[in-house]
Amino acid sequence: MPHDVIMPALGMAQDTGLIVSWLKKPGDAVKTGDGLMEVETDKAVMEVEAPANGFLAAVSAEAGDHVPVGQVVAVIAETADAAKNTTPAAPPNTSQPDEGPTSQEISEPDTLPPGAEIIMPALGMAQDTGLIVAWRKKPGDPVAASDILLEVETDKSVMEVEAGHDGFVAAILAEAQQAVPVGSVIAVISAEKPENAVARSRKNVAVDDHKAPDGDAASAPLTAPEKPRTGGALTSGGRILASPKARRLAMEKGLDLNLLVENGVPQPYHVSDLGLLETLAPPAKTTGEIPSSVPSGAWPVHIAARVAAGGCDEFIAWLADDGDIQLEPRKAWLRFAAAAFRGATNLGDDRLVVESRTHRKTEGRFADADRSRLSKPLSDAGDQVPSIVLRDLSGSPITVATGAPHHIPVLTVCRERDDYAVSLDYQAGQLDEDQAIAFVTGFTERLGEPLRHLL
Repeated sequence: MPHDVIMPALGMAQDTGLIVSWLKKPGDAVKTGDGLMEVETDKAVMEVEAPANGFLAAVSAEAGDHVPVGQVVAVIAETADAAKNTTPAAPPNTSQPDEGPTSQEISEPDTLPPGAEIIMPALGMAQDTGLIVAWRKKPGDPVAASDILLEVETDKSVMEVEAGHDGFVAAILAEAQQAVPVGSVIAVISAEKPENAVARSRKNVAVDDHKAPDGDAASAPLTAPEKPRTGGALTSGGRILASPKARRLAMEKGLDLNLLVENGVPQPYHVSDLGLLETLAPPAKTTGEIPSSVPSGAWPVHIAARVAAGGCDEFIAWLADDGDIQLEPRKAWLRFAAAAFRGATNLGDDRLVVESRTHRKTEGRFADADRSRLSKPLSDAGDQVPSIVLRDLSGSPITVATGAPHHIPVLTVCRERDDYAVSLDYQAGQLDEDQAIAFVTGFTERLGEPLRHLL
């Protein structure tokens, strides 16, 4: 089936994206992850990847066009013939002023308070909805641009999203635990305190159809569906999608989320699903024994840390000014991560491969980065299996990310004003507790005072 390519929102205050250039032409064969186009946001120029394999077709916007977030700009067709016969959608009309949320987006037609409209961002090209996990602010609350407004769950993690504007929360247009289409207006921030702040629910958008319509988990029937179905979000590479709280409580109770998958319960899973899970899980054989339904060593573990960004910023500037070395911060972090991991796990002289990722793409795999001079390029490891992943989200609006580890530990770096927020996600069988703590400690120490550790 064809796949739509949409204009993603890379920030809560972004309502359009400027297409800088197309990296593929109509009719070109593309693979998942290939760069399709470059989009300029208020912070940077981002490369947008293809969401599927196929052939680029139905390109409806050109370089230089400002395209509304969530609008389809192209289609990935399955075959070259299908690409030739796919008709482009009407080009975006950016000359008209924004008329605000449509009747399809908002269940009531009442006039909204004036102010800046906050939309549901797309944090991935394959994402067409975002699940609101929780609101951090209430209608009428004062808010600063850098304040966390809400938490949004994507297919990979739970993200904290900033308000993007100073003022007051004049309207909240979707409740927690509701899935909202990308590009839809979910809140309004006004410059003046509103006399009557608005709170609404998106009545026609369900998170999971086995939950009660009003979100009250207590009234949802604790019965498994008759046949498998999908909803909310899909698994990625066989990974189970669940909120961090649901994962933690399931682990504490010895419950296996795979049982929900086997019974066709839609993902992502939340705390309200655990009641159903308890009815499906067999009782543990012995007190204190890990239930047979829970695979030993497969529990996810999350460690978070915070360090001032000034030390690293000054170090990068010093390299450029005094050493004439233009070094991207992430290239330094790869070296720090490799050194910290080698020390924490006592690898000695063994080869160590680190995979580098941003929020848009996998940059590559690099061997023994900690043994490479700063003035020299890193050694490309090709397709060698990495020991760890370094995920750089510092160039995105994301300030905190709780990822789901796969077969290797994932170290994530986010930027929140003057600090770096660092987190490590791994499974219990991959590192022991002392190694994980030593790894995060070693990395953050290098991140905070790079020069002292290099000398």
